[in-house]
This record gives sequence, structure tokens and C-alpha cells, in this order.
Amino acid sequence: MRWWPPFRGAGVRVTEIADDWGHVRVRLRFGRLNRNLFGTHFGGSLYAMCDPFWGLMLVHRLGGGYLVWDKAAEIEYVSPGRGDVFAEFMLTEERVAEIREATEGGAKALPWFTCSVVTADGTVVALVRKQVYVRRKREPQPSQPGRTSPDS
Repeated sequence: MRWWPPFRGAGVRVTEIADDWGHVRVRLRFGRLNRNLFGTHFGGSLYAMCDPFWGLMLVHRLGGGYLVWDKAAEIEYVSPGRGDVFAEFMLTEERVAEIREATEGGAKALPWFTCSVVTADGTVVALVRKQVYVRRKREPQPSQPGRTSPDS
């Protein structure tokens, strides 16, 4: 993800991804390309640094048998960010187990996740909430006699 163009252009750098995808740490450098009119971090850059991680972490932790999509998001700007900022994402085994249980039998789950964007001294700049759609993939249905598939 270090070379992913949207992150490179915005000054976002993934500084750590745990081998099991249970923890991710991201840094957003403060520079002229992500500064707003007031000399603070552009809100879109603050959100972008948090955008993909809950879904990516779930995809890796749940495995290929699940559909995972972003559903909704919220960001609350708490204080102006004028230096580099950081976000950490923690996905516990208990939370993964909770989602697996909720999706048994084909049901969907719509869990919410939260992370804080903070300065180096821990000052909260923004709170980001993300809702993710999760469902087990459906098994392909055998074709029924006398019916044609849409592909035929």
C-alpha cells in the first residue's frame, strides 16, 4: 500500500500492518498538498487516511468466504491538525468471531468501527466511524431442470 497512488499523492503512508491484519498504523504528513485554506489538514485527506482499512482488515481476517463492502462513514473534526497525524486500527479476534457468528446462515452483519486521528502528542484531530457490510458468500445454486441460466 506504500505505492498506492491515492495515498502517495495525499501524503498518507502505511507504517505498520501486522502479519495477521489485526493492527494497522497510518501516518499523514502535513504539507502544502493536503493543507486547506486555514492552514490545517484538509478534511478529505484526514478521511482518506482511514477509508480502506476496516474493510481490508476484515477481508484478510475473515478469509475468502465472505463479501465485505463499505456501507457508511462519518467523520467528526475535533481540533485543527497542523502537523503530521496518525491513525491506528485494531481488529480483535473477539470482534472477528462476533462477525462470523452474526453472519452464520447467510445473514448480513453491519458492524461499526471507530478510530481516532491524533497528533504525535495524542491530541485528537478527528474521530472516524465506518460501517461495513459483511455476509458469507452464497454457494452457487445448481441449475434446475427446464430452466435456463442468464448466461445461456
